[in-house]
This record gives sequence, structure tokens and C-alpha cells, in this order.
Amino acid sequence: MAKAKLSDEVKTYIVQALACFDSPSVVSAAVKKEYGLEVSRQLVESHDPNKKAASGLAPKWRVLFEETRKTFLEDTASIAISHRAVRLRALQRMADKAENQGNMVLASSLLKQAAEEVGGAYTNRREITGKDGKDLPTPVSPVTIFQLPDNGRG
Repeated sequence: MAKAKLSDEVKTYIVQALACFDSPSVVSAAVKKEYGLEVSRQLVESHDPNKKAASGLAPKWRVLFEETRKTFLEDTASIAISHRAVRLRALQRMADKAENQGNMVLASSLLKQAAEEVGGAYTNRREITGKDGKDLPTPVSPVTIFQLPDNGRG
């Protein structure tokens, strides 16, 4: 099969999608939907400078890939789901739908997930001091209720 001649617009789309970590299969399907063009996964992969298949990729596409990837990795603010409020709204919609459908197990699970989200369970931040930086409370020493026999092991 001869290599399809892609316009610069389609190539830009492919390179940028790959730079944003979309798989060749996803990019191929997106090109078909967006431009009505049938492109193989292999052709898409030939536009990823990190792949051996892209050994002949023009420098301008390599630069576009690197710039797009750098921006993508640095700019999580533009990704809606990276914001707690967006995640909570989505969880609210899902919980409401689950409850309306009578799926109380799922609704309960979603409520728990929302509570964990609000409580910071999904962050890497952990407070190892007490509240407001004070010392942690000293643990209460366990009280021996009764002594187990040592059975001669002494």
C-alpha cells in the first residue's frame, strides 16, 4: 500500500495528538472522524519521534511534537478533571443518577469517593504533625485487662 499523502493540517493534528499521549489507534480513529480520512495505526506511529518508525520524520514535526508535549505536561490547569470542583460535580451527577435508578450500592460508593476527595485522600499531601503544626497527641498506652497464662514458656 502506498503511503497516503497527508496535508500539513492532518499531520499537525496527528503529531499533537501523539504528543498528548493518545495511542496510534485513538489518533487513527480521531483522524477518520475529524477529517474523514482512513489512516493506519502504522502511518500515525510514523509521526511519533519516540518510535523507530519515525526515523524519517522532518525536523519541524519533531519540534512541534516536543513543544506540544512540554506544554501538555506543564499545563494541567487546562484539563478540567484536574480540578477538584469538576470531579465533585461529576461525582454528584453520577450519584444522583445511581440513586434515581435505585442503585444504592453505586450511589454509596460514589458518596464515599466524594467524601475522600473532599478530605484530601487523593493527594500526596500527608500531615505528619498534629493540627496546625503542633505535636501529635501521645498514644494512650494499652491497658492490660487480664494476663494470659504463659503455659511454662516464661
